[in-house]
Amino acid sequence: MSRQAMSLVGVWVALMALLTLTVAATFGPFGGWTPVINMVIAFCKAALIYWFFMHVREQGWLARLVAVAAIVWLILLLGLTQADVLTRGAFSH
Repeated sequence: MSRQAMSLVGVWVALMALLTLTVAATFGPFGGWTPVINMVIAFCKAALIYWFFMHVREQGWLARLVAVAAIVWLILLLGLTQADVLTRGAFSH
């Protein structure tokens, strides 16, 4: 098997392991931490797909910089949205 095929099989195995962790975390006794754990696992899965299946690792430094900037921008927007939702009732009169 070629090196690229072995790499893709390894990524698939890692994604299946992360899927197993997601299911285990959902049914585990983590209480309020379950969504946080599942989001971290989802971020790891998305990073693997982004890096290998979208061929970001084969691109030049500028394309990698743009890819990282897009992820940072998405995290910033999601964080600000979450901050808005969490503080809706905190400052009402």
